[in-house]
Amino acid sequence: MYNMENLRSHPSRNTRPVVTQTQNNTTLWIGHLSSDPTDHFAGQTFQCPSEGVLDNIQVFSSAVQNPGEMLLTLHEFDPATKTWGPSLANSSLELRRGDDSRWVRFELQPVFLRRDITYGFQLHASDAFIGLGEAATVTQYPFTFGQEWKGDSQDREGHYFRYFSLAFKVELCA
Repeated sequence: MYNMENLRSHPSRNTRPVVTQTQNNTTLWIGHLSSDPTDHFAGQTFQCPSEGVLDNIQVFSSAVQNPGEMLLTLHEFDPATKTWGPSLANSSLELRRGDDSRWVRFELQPVFLRRDITYGFQLHASDAFIGLGEAATVTQYPFTFGQEWKGDSQDREGHYFRYFSLAFKVELCA
């Protein structure tokens, strides 16, 4: 089994990506503009292909329209009922102008992920307006590792999409 104390003192040791989707051909916006009171949220589900301790999750920031804090929460996810479990971990980053077109890394407290279990992360930016890298594919080739989720303060359940995916990386310690 994993020694969590050792991982806390050496968090990036033996880190390896287990789910990576780097394609980016469009943008999904989260947060809100000052002229729009509706908060927009985004998320991504993924089936974990191996077990290990989560080290970090990265997303691609394609644009920062209004700088501010972006919060990531990790959840176990039930794909049959499309139900998010309680938060397993969370992290926040302050995004500034100039954080466009780059990967942003959310360092997370160690959480053990199990093989073949579906997890998901949600992204919120209540005081910012941030564009996330997103991939759209044609209907003959849906993404097979999970689904993109988007919702807003008017529709918190949101909607799930197999033909869209956030640009993201999930890394585990082995």
